[in-house]
Amino acid sequence: MRLIIQFLKPHWKLFAATVVLLTLDVMGGLFIPTLAAQMLNLGTAGAPFARLCRTGALMAAAALASGACAIGGGYLCAVLVSRVSRDIRVALYEKSLKLSIYDFRHFGTASITTRTVSDVNTIQMALTNTVQLILPVPIICVTALILCFRLDVQIGLVLLAVIGVLCLLAGGILYSAVPLFQKLQKLLDRMSQVFLENITGVRVIRAFNNEEREEQRTDEAFGDYAATSIKANLRFANLDALSFFFINIFIIAVYYMSGAKISVGALEIGDITAMIEYAILVMFFLMMAQMVILTLPRALECCGRIREILEHTPEILDQTEENPRERDVPAEAVLEFRDVSFRFADAQEDALSHLSFVCRRGETTAVIGGTGSGKSTIASLALRFHDVSEGQVLLNGIDIRKMPQAYLRDHLGYVQQKAWLFSGTIASNLRYGNEGASEEELLHALEVAQAGELIRSLPDGLQSYVAQGGANFSGGQKQRLSIARALVKRPELYIVDDGFSALDFKTDAALRKALAEETKDAAVLIIAQRVSTIRRASQIIVLHDGKMAGIGTHEELMAHCRVYREIYESQTKEAQEE
Repeated sequence: MRLIIQFLKPHWKLFAATVVLLTLDVMGGLFIPTLAAQMLNLGTAGAPFARLCRTGALMAAAALASGACAIGGGYLCAVLVSRVSRDIRVALYEKSLKLSIYDFRHFGTASITTRTVSDVNTIQMALTNTVQLILPVPIICVTALILCFRLDVQIGLVLLAVIGVLCLLAGGILYSAVPLFQKLQKLLDRMSQVFLENITGVRVIRAFNNEEREEQRTDEAFGDYAATSIKANLRFANLDALSFFFINIFIIAVYYMSGAKISVGALEIGDITAMIEYAILVMFFLMMAQMVILTLPRALECCGRIREILEHTPEILDQTEENPRERDVPAEAVLEFRDVSFRFADAQEDALSHLSFVCRRGETTAVIGGTGSGKSTIASLALRFHDVSEGQVLLNGIDIRKMPQAYLRDHLGYVQQKAWLFSGTIASNLRYGNEGASEEELLHALEVAQAGELIRSLPDGLQSYVAQGGANFSGGQKQRLSIARALVKRPELYIVDDGFSALDFKTDAALRKALAEETKDAAVLIIAQRVSTIRRASQIIVLHDGKMAGIGTHEELMAHCRVYREIYESQTKEAQEE
């Protein structure tokens, strides 16, 4: 509830106007039976026709006014709820941009997607129904009871008892439904995860002939959700039946009690009709409110899930809002790892231990090592996707924890291990880090990245369509486009995390040669699996089990580093055998 109030506050005027219009609609709905009863009583008493017409005209005016308020209130409610939902989604998206890689692993991508889309939809529907069907209930109940007590105290007490019983029943069913709706949201996350895996991994599924296995897994996830949903919906059926039962009990009680009162003149025929209309209106709104209330546990669970993200403290936080003062003379040491150790939050051992090296301007620093040696972790720490456990990572001599993340990443160009392109055009992807780049700059970056021929072969050139993730390009093409995107940004430090792995040896060599000339005023950090990719680097860092096994040039490492020599010999032997 606190979440809804938080996002309703900026729209309190719209909320107040909506409540006023809906209240007038409800009051008009109760006023009409009163006028109808008056008209019936006048008719049975032989009142003049002109008076009956005046009462009928008053009823028509009340109906028109009530209808206008209903339309206006419904429109304002739709606007209010849409704006609140928009604000929640924007807040979720902005918070997701601040989450670290570890935070995303903690929540899960599928879960964050479900919370942003499905959970907000659930809250939107619940808020709409609450404003339109629950908020008017206290008003209509109190007003109907006052009108009923004004006509007859005993029948008013019966109506009060029926309302009390229905409220108790709704409370009991609500209490029993809460665990079911909490379970439903977890099952919805599971459904989304399984469905997303099946869609994105369809090629692997077909390649291994595992369609039946995945179909069974999907059926289980959908079946669990359906079974729990059926249990929750049974609450609706039980409550509906009980509500109709008590409505009929009240109507019977009214007819039974009013017979003797009419005979002695204590009640009129129109009064009975009015009281039954009051009861039916009250019961209708109570039934609708009860059905809405049964969905509230699910909406409240969604609110809790959204608050969990909005109130989560990210692992990585900016310690200052001020950008470090730019140096008059560019620092020679662009990036420095100073006695850095790092351990993942859920790990027992350090992924990196006491690592120290410097990436200098105009030089290429390479990192190589076996699988799981911590190579990609170096890139994550340099980009501050994680914070070091011990030591310091410095950019131009300043600890990166003391500068805003946006400032840090403005100075870095990143080519990740698994190349990712966004849906749009090649030009929009290349301008991702530099929106003002000219077409000449884009074409130059593509030539350096050895993708010029690719662009010339496409009918639309730079305006060629790119599917989500770059699915319409091969792995090597995506890597070259990712390298061109980093070149367009023209940063101080290029971080290439195994960004040449999908390239053939000829393209790899040509790219490295062109890249060396293009990045002579910047530092380059290359993380690679192949010795041939980094052989000409100014310095090579060899990792083994998270520790530095050696540092130096290719020749120096061949002479003094056993781990590097083993890597080189194994790759040379494989190449000779091939």
